[in-house]
Amino acid sequence: WSAAWEAQALLRARPVAGSPPLQDDFVALIDPVRYPAGGVPQKDLVEMRRLKARMEAERLPRGADPALHLKLGRGGLSDVEWVAQLQQLQHAHEHEELRTTRTLPALEQATLLGFIDDADRDRLTAAWRLASSIRDAIMLSSGRAGDSVPSDYRTLARVAYLLSYPPDDGGAMPEDYRRLTRRARQVMERLFYDI
Repeated sequence: WSAAWEAQALLRARPVAGSPPLQDDFVALIDPVRYPAGGVPQKDLVEMRRLKARMEAERLPRGADPALHLKLGRGGLSDVEWVAQLQQLQHAHEHEELRTTRTLPALEQATLLGFIDDADRDRLTAAWRLASSIRDAIMLSSGRAGDSVPSDYRTLARVAYLLSYPPDDGGAMPEDYRRLTRRARQVMERLFYDI
């Protein structure tokens, strides 16, 4: 037994050590939990939605702009990952193609199977890729992790440069991020909260 969020966490689990038979046994043990027969029961879906809303309210750092936080902000990495993971929890028991620990391949397979339409997948994918690229560029340019679109001009200029934005337009990258994540959030709200 497990709580819905624990089953969701298992979607990212993969064996990395131990003998091949032990790894196979581990996967056999967790597959029925992370790919529940019949999908997510309604009570667990309600709990997942409540947990997601609570996470957005409580885990976003104080003072962080929710429109610019790469991980927990509206339309950011977390929103895209929760949509992909819900598709896996709902359908991977019947469709092995959804059994992946990676977000974008899960979205692609959900689209190929007809659970997500192409436009929604494209919006989610674009937001996820830009958020991931910004996080990578922050790390590359500063040597430190960063979870928000930079607000100071120098860091923003370095990150924008690494992402091939024009050097004379410091506002283009944050504006692209806002636009893409706003669209991704609309998709997430429809596919995660309205089902």
